[in-house]
Amino acid sequence: MTQPDTSREVSRVVDAHTQREGAGFLVRRPVPTAGLRLVDPILLIDEMGPVEYAPGEAVGAPDHPHRGFETVTYLLEGEFEHEDSAGHHGLLRPGDVQWMTAGGGVVHSEMPSRRIQREGGKVHGFQIWINLPARLKLTQPRYQGIEASRIPKATSADGLARVSVIAGEALGAKAVIDTHTPVVFQDWTLEPGADLRLPVPPGHRAVVYVFQGEALVGERGQRVREGQLALLGDGATLRLRGGSSTARLLLLAGAPIEEPVAHYGPFVMNTREELEQAVLDYRSGKMGEITRTARLH
Repeated sequence: MTQPDTSREVSRVVDAHTQREGAGFLVRRPVPTAGLRLVDPILLIDEMGPVEYAPGEAVGAPDHPHRGFETVTYLLEGEFEHEDSAGHHGLLRPGDVQWMTAGGGVVHSEMPSRRIQREGGKVHGFQIWINLPARLKLTQPRYQGIEASRIPKATSADGLARVSVIAGEALGAKAVIDTHTPVVFQDWTLEPGADLRLPVPPGHRAVVYVFQGEALVGERGQRVREGQLALLGDGATLRLRGGSSTARLLLLAGAPIEEPVAHYGPFVMNTREELEQAVLDYRSGKMGEITRTARLH
């Protein structure tokens, strides 16, 4: 008896759009976009830059609240300084990851480092929003800061594919970050001639976002170019192939939560009433404020 084909194919290709966020920095955003509100549990994918700032030009996202979901910041180039009302602070450098569970509420700031603000420089990275189920919406805020040297990495046997495993597992490398819900977050580099099949948990909603070059996705080889997101159908594996030049892409997947999503700015809850309570709690100071000390970067 012939076994059914469980390889994922591309069901739709979406072009990212560009808009300004925070204090005015440009992002390239494939989710949400026209006709694609979310890919449960992925709420948002923002590619920050790449942008080359002149001295005094760099902008970021000053103090702002979050509740009800997780924010993941992954830096490729530049430096970002982060602080929050739970007392966490630090500097993100290329390859570093900040996985923040906002949970019941936190005030957060992400800005180019003071050195970048003063001297200028290139900044490129991602921020991903991942939803939390109702039972975890008000969980205790949690912060995981992982330096690039601690992010597991692997290379295919032929050397044509390389991966940094932020969440999930690939080529025998398993992530060190702990996630509240099952999530896959992988940064792939594919050279021309790369050809690999990856396991992707069946039932997970999954996407591929290409941010450099182009890649062939699925058994049918759908061509996905820079600035495009491929929405994948179901299956247990995914075939990825390199194009005519080096490709960089994110593979993102997660177990769908399948609950109502009520979204207002930096709050993601299940009902309008919960959103209204989030606004009241923020305005009354229940989410705290960032207490700053002198730090030089």
